[in-house]
Amino acid sequence: APRPDLFRLMDCDRSFRIDAQQLQRRFRSLQRAVHPDRFGQRPPKEQHYSEQHSSLINKAYQTLLNPLSRGLYLLELSGVEPAQETDCDADSAFLMEIMEINEKLAEPKNEDILEEIETLIKVKQEELTREVTAAFERDDLQEAKKLLAKMKYFANLEDKLKAKKIPS
Repeated sequence: APRPDLFRLMDCDRSFRIDAQQLQRRFRSLQRAVHPDRFGQRPPKEQHYSEQHSSLINKAYQTLLNPLSRGLYLLELSGVEPAQETDCDADSAFLMEIMEINEKLAEPKNEDILEEIETLIKVKQEELTREVTAAFERDDLQEAKKLLAKMKYFANLEDKLKAKKIPS
């Protein structure tokens, strides 16, 4: 079966710019209708249908809510392959910045440095999100692809930061 269009499923315009509150309302409405808890006493076929649809709705919501996954999904819908880690034609200044943050993250745990890194990552992600929005609105998919590759680096740094903040 063809893969469903997650934008259509969630009743959103096929755009990088989405209304998060509208997305959340649609998510809750769909989940109320198909959630497996409502199908516990139904025939197995209906239970299976409910589980499949509930899972798809969760995936659609998570994909469209997160700017990085939403951008990558838009590229996929446009037939543009996402940038691979290896085609890092990212500028050397950017790669140096990522290396420096990684080095700071590798140092012994220091709350002040971790907060500084967290703030930096948040600011960079917001900046990149604005740039990706502009690229998609200009229909410049190659620029969006480059910016999303940079966002992926910051998402990886964010994951490392979260892992470091978890008390051991």
